[in-house]
Amino acid sequence: MRRGYINTAFTLLFSVFPFFNLLFAQTEQQKLSATILYKDSLFWIGYNNCDMKSFQQFFTTDVEFYHDKGGITIGLEKLAGITQKNLCGTSNFRLRREAVEGSIKVFPLQNSDTIYGAVISGEHLFYVRETGKEERLDGQAKFTHVWLLKDGIWKMARIISYDHGPATLIQEKKNNML
Repeated sequence: MRRGYINTAFTLLFSVFPFFNLLFAQTEQQKLSATILYKDSLFWIGYNNCDMKSFQQFFTTDVEFYHDKGGITIGLEKLAGITQKNLCGTSNFRLRREAVEGSIKVFPLQNSDTIYGAVISGEHLFYVRETGKEERLDGQAKFTHVWLLKDGIWKMARIISYDHGPATLIQEKKNNML
């Protein structure tokens, strides 16, 4: 009789065991997503405020930035210089980036069971802020960033910014959904 209970217990345990791995994976995915979304939000705060010190801390020194309109920029020093000159060169003009709600997704990069990085992708809008004028919606684009985990620190190593166009397409989608 006792043997029957043990067999039933083992059968139940091993039939449920794969679900424990699934629950653990979801938890790890949720933790990864929360971490990357948090780091991403801090990066964009630095970007939106032209805080170059904050902006630079989120990149690897060998960062590669691929832009469908502006070409390739390789290296943190060059990326920071271009950003400082073009986006932050005058206090009369700034761009503000805003993620398109519901478009952002995070995907793990793993070697066996070890997470070594993550990909975050989605769509974003850009607003122009000019002194003495109301902020205006200017453009939209898609993005893909590769974040790498080295020595417990997350940094962006690769950035792809593409499909730039007028923001009216996004605005039209929003209006059609209302």
